Amino acid sequence: MPKALCLISLVASAFIVIAFLADFVFGMMGNVALAPFGAASLMMDIVYIFLGSIMIFMSFKTFKELR
Repeated sequence: MPKALCLISLVASAFIVIAFLADFVFGMMGNVALAPFGAASLMMDIVYIFLGSIMIFMSFKTFKELR
């Protein structure tokens, strides 16, 4: 069960990073129509990308410890 929780958090964090990274990229390109969150706040995008990356790292390291 702990392995499944690690994988679920890894996938959820990867989804968050991809979504906010797409919002950041499209917002910087000026194509707000394609941005998932309408490029509302670039600072929010940066913070969520950073925190999601930390969560991916922590989930991956915990998954490797459970092997």
